[in-house]
Amino acid sequence: MARTASNMLPLGTSAPNFSLPDTVSDRIMNLEDSKGSAGTLIMFICNHCPFVKHVNQGLVQLAKDYEEKGIGFIAISSNDIENYPQDGPALMKVNAKDEGFTFPYLYDATQEVARDYDAACTPDFFLFNSELKLVYRGQLDDSRPGNGLPVTGADLRNALDQMLAGMPVDADQKPSIGCNIKWKM
Repeated sequence: MARTASNMLPLGTSAPNFSLPDTVSDRIMNLEDSKGSAGTLIMFICNHCPFVKHVNQGLVQLAKDYEEKGIGFIAISSNDIENYPQDGPALMKVNAKDEGFTFPYLYDATQEVARDYDAACTPDFFLFNSELKLVYRGQLDDSRPGNGLPVTGADLRNALDQMLAGMPVDADQKPSIGCNIKWKM
């Protein structure tokens, strides 16, 4: 397993807009369609990465816990499907249903959105406040495949709770670690 860290986009960055197909609903969605009233979590994930597989159920639980609090959740896969066909839209739809995703799972065929967000790995998390300004980028928690730590979402939950309470989000943030995004050659 490759271990690639987040690039740590500067805090305060405005969320880049996008218009991508949702593999679950089969409709085109943009940031405005999916953002939450209190904040928005953009997650770069994919189907095959063991780091993502390790946290999928934690992501589902996180969405269940925070969607009702006004947080919008958006998952995006930007991997090259020519060399990684298991990450293609048809299998993304199957994976989203099998995992119980309650959020859109968008496909970034051109990889332009991943570049706009400076995404580097899967999973890579970007939390924006209600004004779509970046307040957190980094890891879900300290759990990794094989390290024996449970998936709790502690780091991201702490950031969400601080943001929802109107407090500044702690700027001491650890990068996410995962498989590198599979860039097209």
